Amino acid sequence: MVLRLLTLHSRALVKSQSSLRYCISFSSQKSSFILPSFSKHSNTFFTNCPQLQHVYHAQMEDPSTAAILSSLETLTPVPQTLTEKIVQQHSVGLPKDKLVKSGDYVTLAPYRCMTHDNSWPVATKFLSIGASEINNKKQIVMTLDHDVQNQTEANLNKYRQIEEFARTQGVVFYPAGRGIGHQIMVEEGYAWPGTLAVASDSHSNMYGGVGCLGTPVVRTDAASIWATSRTWWQIPPICKVTFIGTLPQGVTGKDVIVALCGLFANDEVLNHAIEFTGSDVSMKSLAIDDRLAIANMTTEWGALTGLFPIDETLQRWLRYKATEAALYGDSPDRKTRSQFSHQRLDELFDNPLAADRGAQYSKHLHLDLSTLSPYVSGPNSVKVATPLADLAAQNIKIDKAYLVSCTNSRASDLAAAAQVFKDAAEANGARIPKVAKGVELFIAAASAPEQAAAEASGDWQALLQAGAQPLPAGCGPCIGLGTGLLEPGEVGISASNRNFKGRMGSTDAKAYLASPEVVAASALHGKIASSGRYEQPQGWSGVIRGEGDGIKRERKMASMEEALEKVVLTREEGFEKVIAQLDDIVAEAEKNDVEPGSRYEDDDHLIEVLPGFPERVEGEIVFCDADNINTDGIYPGKYTYQDGVTAAKMAEVCMSNYDPAFASTARESDILVAGFNFGCGSSREQAATAILAKKIPLVIAGSFGNIFSRNSINNALMGVEVPKLVQRLRETFSGMKTEGSQRNITEPSQNSQSLDSPPPSTQTSPVEERLLTRRTGWKLVWDVQRSKVEVQEGENGPKWSQKVGELPPNVQEIIATGGLEKWVKKQIANHI
Repeated sequence: MVLRLLTLHSRALVKSQSSLRYCISFSSQKSSFILPSFSKHSNTFFTNCPQLQHVYHAQMEDPSTAAILSSLETLTPVPQTLTEKIVQQHSVGLPKDKLVKSGDYVTLAPYRCMTHDNSWPVATKFLSIGASEINNKKQIVMTLDHDVQNQTEANLNKYRQIEEFARTQGVVFYPAGRGIGHQIMVEEGYAWPGTLAVASDSHSNMYGGVGCLGTPVVRTDAASIWATSRTWWQIPPICKVTFIGTLPQGVTGKDVIVALCGLFANDEVLNHAIEFTGSDVSMKSLAIDDRLAIANMTTEWGALTGLFPIDETLQRWLRYKATEAALYGDSPDRKTRSQFSHQRLDELFDNPLAADRGAQYSKHLHLDLSTLSPYVSGPNSVKVATPLADLAAQNIKIDKAYLVSCTNSRASDLAAAAQVFKDAAEANGARIPKVAKGVELFIAAASAPEQAAAEASGDWQALLQAGAQPLPAGCGPCIGLGTGLLEPGEVGISASNRNFKGRMGSTDAKAYLASPEVVAASALHGKIASSGRYEQPQGWSGVIRGEGDGIKRERKMASMEEALEKVVLTREEGFEKVIAQLDDIVAEAEKNDVEPGSRYEDDDHLIEVLPGFPERVEGEIVFCDADNINTDGIYPGKYTYQDGVTAAKMAEVCMSNYDPAFASTARESDILVAGFNFGCGSSREQAATAILAKKIPLVIAGSFGNIFSRNSINNALMGVEVPKLVQRLRETFSGMKTEGSQRNITEPSQNSQSLDSPPPSTQTSPVEERLLTRRTGWKLVWDVQRSKVEVQEGENGPKWSQKVGELPPNVQEIIATGGLEKWVKKQIANHI
């Protein structure tokens, strides 16, 4: 009874306090140019809900319950996740007292923005919009890391242009051979805990390993940040991943993320922000280098960010960095003393950012680390993950092995690999054995300092003695550039992050991903093999994982009852020791009363529509009935790298790799509707501009690939997600059939030209559906003012409407101006 009353009371407090408004201070630097701010209609949680009685008088007289209840009254009125808190601190132009939440569009001033070999294309965009000087020089970091083995005059000239541009602009620059940009961002302190950093590269997620919210941007965004210090972002849905148990010996962070990619392979976290959490014991078993590997490959898992907490493990790592910087000082290419200092760390950990109790997450997943074994990804897909023991039993011969990339080529990774050969030396007369005959092992440190650390420990030399071929610190084979690429028919195993077909060489080769020690063991034995460090526990029955936090409800209830019966608590003790046990029960009661994200709102509420932006968009629906239509299907790769393609030609080839009949089926002013994850794959901007060239003003999908969404807004293409419409179209035009047939989509050959384009997924198609592109005869109206779509299902069919997300003024203004480049150019002109 007491438990029920406490649950009701806590629920009432959350409801009653959710409408309170607090003033938020921002740390973002001022700038001459600010992307337009937005203001949403106030949709306060529960404002129309009746209030429950706060507490019975007898409960307040009972010390054990009074301590808990008084602590509850200090809860944050609008709980935020760690992601939302970091975004809050880097958002500019927010309405007064606005607390950001998942789904909001915000204007961001990132703490840092990194570009690499693509710095020159970004610079040409920057100059084309009329900008001449980078707005906030401290914000920008430039590195050269992708094609560092390429000694052609054309590449060297490009590198010289980038270096000269960085010098004249007065921004931080790291030359070829210094290291991979993401590693530099971490080891030099540019990716700082509690801040937000972006990079024009898809593995910016890695910064989350040190508590920095890292996410990728495209080249147009980077040019905008150079010019204005600002960009836009929509806060994604946020998934909480809870780790249980601790990592067994011989299991690494690489095994964790490879297993997650394979065990949750149905797009559970697609376009989500991820927050990793767990008990102190669980999190302490994940060293920083493990966290960096996990965060790095959340990109392959489909997520936009992968954020670890700012905790004791991170503090120990940062303290070591600060002590190292104080002892050894700065060097010409390192400025760690100014970045890492104990005083700065004192300020960080005096009040570290953390998710509020009761913060809302779109979903919860869990993984029991103690039940994991070494895992291997592939071949040729990160969604195929197999326990190492199963693959080792198959005697899979390898030709090449790689210890490269920003994922797993730090000193600790090189040490783990070297230890495999050192252990084997004990049975070889203390001599380091060579890699297996016919196998080539390539090594490249994540950065020059990491290589220096490996050399100081003797690990680099041990690998060289084993026959490893050294490469300069950089990306190299990971992205299919330089020495050691896979040849047709070869099999490779790598400690890198992607094994898409053709990425590391020939499309007729097979690529696997594994931890550094498994890569080393495989090189030693000439086949996929174990290092022998892992021993499977007795009674092991498989990996424990699933939805929720992994804690059984019976255990929660028992611990609650025990806490309430046995302990008489002071106010402070009550908050620290009991409130954590109440959280899950409170959250469940909340969920039962009100669905997360729901609002009591006026259906006729009108949002502001800016001049130049249409109040309504309407047209006939042309339906492309497929999920996972990638950017190569939308705009063929062979045209992506051609200069001077006319708008007419772009319109002609639009969607041609998906359906050659699209050009003759779709018409001007149609509304294109597609399935789920539309626009996945590479970051080519022509996927959006080709649709505009076809004079299609609006795309609706069940969901969009995030990069496509960014490119659409940046290039003034409107898009809305309406899953119900996709469902109704499939129900109608597939004869109401629900069963499906599996068919494989042939990967366009030009896809190999895009380094970041994954192969298409297997496609489910309704049995009776044969047309890839269909004129439906259905009419759709998007009422922008009312944030609503209205659908007329044919001349005599039913008519229905559905609320959709509000389009904030800042996004409207970018689209109405003709895209982000034109908007920035206009702002610059207005300030001259």
